[in-house]
Amino acid sequence: MMKPFLILQLRPEDDVADDELAAFQRFGDLADKDVRRVRMEQQSIPDIDLADYAGVIVGGGPSNVSDDPTKKSSAQLRFEAQLGTLMDKIIATDFPFLGACYGLGFLVQHLGGAVSQAQYSEPVGALTVTLTAAAHDDPITADLPVSFRAFAGHKEACQAVPAGAVLLASSETCPVHMIRYQQNLYGAQFHTELDVEGIILRIRAYKHAGYFPPEAADDLIAAARQEQITEPGKILKTFIDRYRQPVS
Repeated sequence: MMKPFLILQLRPEDDVADDELAAFQRFGDLADKDVRRVRMEQQSIPDIDLADYAGVIVGGGPSNVSDDPTKKSSAQLRFEAQLGTLMDKIIATDFPFLGACYGLGFLVQHLGGAVSQAQYSEPVGALTVTLTAAAHDDPITADLPVSFRAFAGHKEACQAVPAGAVLLASSETCPVHMIRYQQNLYGAQFHTELDVEGIILRIRAYKHAGYFPPEAADDLIAAARQEQITEPGKILKTFIDRYRQPVS
């Protein structure tokens, strides 16, 4: 029996949240018994004993950590406060953590780094991610090619690498695309769980969310169908394989 991974989600759309969870499980080779899911936008994060888990994964969603607090929903204010308490424990113990998109932003902000919509946002679609020299010595990224395609789409971005973190990947338009903090905390601006069908579902779901003009949805879907995205899922799989552990 293996310890489960705690998967924290913040997507209010049931079909998109379910697809995200299924993608984490599919790429990570995780059975239902291997995960514990918390939809933070709907329910409180319970009191977590990290010793009960193999790792924590935080996905993306329409929320932005950099939004004006007075304009955030009560649900977002609640789950960000609760996630902050959990992040304190994760950082203090260097506990395995993987954040994608929003998950990266929350990690960087919690470390005191700058996350904003000032610059480095990227449109919805595929982009080329390039690894740094440090990534070739990192256990999660060492076996990846120097450059690969990944899906992304974000209004906010990390403005600089937070103090103490290691930059692992960048793109031409966003300098901070993946980092490691300490030995076991990772964050990626691109989506490690997204394949072609997954991004098509999200394009349709977020057609009116301000990521792109609604009339561009069909063109974005057509462009996504031309992509072959393989490496991001390997990052997720490598992370999960590295931190799997049996119940003691």
